[in-house]
Amino acid sequence: MMTWGEFNKLSLDKKINKLYQDGTFIMSIRYYEYKVNLYLFGNFYLEVFVNHKHACIEKILLLDTNHSRMKFYSDQIKLPAIFNTQP
Repeated sequence: MMTWGEFNKLSLDKKINKLYQDGTFIMSIRYYEYKVNLYLFGNFYLEVFVNHKHACIEKILLLDTNHSRMKFYSDQIKLPAIFNTQP
């Protein structure tokens, strides 16, 4: 499985393909103008930011457990206490 560093070096198109082939969809939330899809990819979580007005993926980021978006996730599901979110 790829590391975050290896994954992050890919083009957005290659990230999308790799994530959809090898990742596991966990859940979606609405965050401002985005639909954010949370995926488990190997031993880390990724957030896929979909601009639903333009029907396109704008960015894929490593889940930041200190971000306020964590409240949206934790309100719906319980993520494991120990998981890798560091590069």
